[in-house]
Amino acid sequence: MLNLKKSILSLVLLPVASISLFAGVANAETLKTKNYKVTITRNCPEGYVTCNNVTYVGRNLKTGQSIRLKGKTIHSVGADGVTPSRFLGYEFRNNKFLYRVTADNTLSVFNGKKLILQERGVLIN
Repeated sequence: MLNLKKSILSLVLLPVASISLFAGVANAETLKTKNYKVTITRNCPEGYVTCNNVTYVGRNLKTGQSIRLKGKTIHSVGADGVTPSRFLGYEFRNNKFLYRVTADNTLSVFNGKKLILQERGVLIN
């Protein structure tokens, strides 16, 4: 009888555990600037300081064109020069273009080292 109760309890708790596991994996936030809407999704478990599996979906609000990129979180480093410290934002690469979304809600796009776009926005959800 005890094993039957454990089995039933496991079946009841399994969906709850699955929901909480998946809830911690994908954290999405959307930045809206004057000309762009950017949705960033962290595809790493909650609690990870760094994440090298971040998705960027950006849409030009004037033309409707969109782009999807893979990237990572960026951080300052601790006194040891290795340990990630303060969260700075996200970086995404598209050939020679670097897309950066910083913690102060700024979207910057570089062509090589040349800044070609910079817009500040607000987080929406």
